[in-house]
Amino acid sequence: MTNPLWTFTELAEATGGTFVGVGDGGPTEAQGINFDSRGLQPGDVFLALQGARDGHDFVPAAFQSGAVVAITRRPVDGGPCLLVPDVLRALEDLAVFARERAVTAKRGAVTGSVGKTSVTQMVMQGLTRAGRAHSAIKSFNNHIGVPLTLARMPAETERAVFEIGMNHADEITPLAEFVVPHAVVITTVGAVHTENFPDGEAGVAAAKAEIFDGLLPGGLAILNADNRWFEYLSQGARRAGALVAAFGESAGNDAHLVSHSVVGDRAQIEGRLHGRILHFTLAHTGRHQALNAMASLLMLEALDVDIDTAINALEGFEALDGRGKVVTKRFKTKNGDMAEIVIIDESYNANPVSMTATLASLGARARTQGSRKIAVLTDMLELGPDERDLHAALGPVIEGLDIDRVYAAGPLMKALWDALPSRLKGAYAASAAELNAPLQQDLQSGDVVMIKGSNGSRAGLIAKALIAAD
Repeated sequence: MTNPLWTFTELAEATGGTFVGVGDGGPTEAQGINFDSRGLQPGDVFLALQGARDGHDFVPAAFQSGAVVAITRRPVDGGPCLLVPDVLRALEDLAVFARERAVTAKRGAVTGSVGKTSVTQMVMQGLTRAGRAHSAIKSFNNHIGVPLTLARMPAETERAVFEIGMNHADEITPLAEFVVPHAVVITTVGAVHTENFPDGEAGVAAAKAEIFDGLLPGGLAILNADNRWFEYLSQGARRAGALVAAFGESAGNDAHLVSHSVVGDRAQIEGRLHGRILHFTLAHTGRHQALNAMASLLMLEALDVDIDTAINALEGFEALDGRGKVVTKRFKTKNGDMAEIVIIDESYNANPVSMTATLASLGARARTQGSRKIAVLTDMLELGPDERDLHAALGPVIEGLDIDRVYAAGPLMKALWDALPSRLKGAYAASAAELNAPLQQDLQSGDVVMIKGSNGSRAGLIAKALIAAD
């Protein structure tokens, strides 16, 4: 029989709360924990968090969906409640309690301007193969997501990995201090969320370095040696008492990407881990994902996963929706002919760092006879006063790559559109939704279509529409 995630005794001990409405013979344990009544499963704890609406408004629906207890600030009819002064603070208390009771768990944490989720999920693949593993079910990396992921960690967990994000300074420190990781990865530092940092990239680097604040003494900091902030971050890690391991494309790194090539829909990788030669393949074809894999190998090693298990996990790791997933699609052209195209869905999010890497990946992709390489781009958001210049700067990047056509949507991408030579121009639209029709009308059999943009600019709508097209 599966052990409960939480007993009522543990809930009260962790939070200092007081139960009301607990009847004789009622439930005394919970199998899960959730703050969204729509995704709640029978047997869950429901957290009445304050969001755009007061979570107490959803407690009756949570009980109807099978919640065994609600953590609230006041009694609510329909089931037992655990009363606490502050529900978010109670979640944080549960996180610390869960971390401390999983006494044998090795914990890793991942941050960076790009690649956080890919590295976290690559690592999780290896952890799962090595034993009892835990991670977030999706990109839960903020002040609610990180403690929630900890609160969902079973006591018998052997290894866990956590994604930690930020939009402002002083956000990573408290999250890292919840996790208290044995090892951390900073994938890279770039011009992301710079509208919130008056000192630009330097502020972003300082914010990412906050992850060292939670690192266990003598823990491992895994850093990108190709990034211009490597020395700054290395110094910060050592000041925090950490060891440093480097990954990148230069010989001498602890994890060295020696070569990367694409054959069909898989990347062929040669690497070295502490000098040991490795050969493996990835479903992710971008060179940046090969570097993410090298970082993942170092994290898996730090969490006591053997190299053969780690390599097998990377080879079996499928590209995530919106993060490089490749779909081959057949549909009717405007002439009524059947056409087959390849869609590379990179629509989850975008910034100048990830956009440049993804465009380079498209440019490096091998051609088939008669194929065209098409970039479909929507606005990159949260870039501050230089946002139009940063979009326009993609023009020379694209011109230097083996890319045939660009389709662009959004007011910021208009700056790129205006900077492009006519030979590269496919179509421009004010919004992602308006770009669907001209894009689909122009596609030909053999086209390779890469879609990239920020979540807020709705690049995902284009990917979904193209994948669903008749």
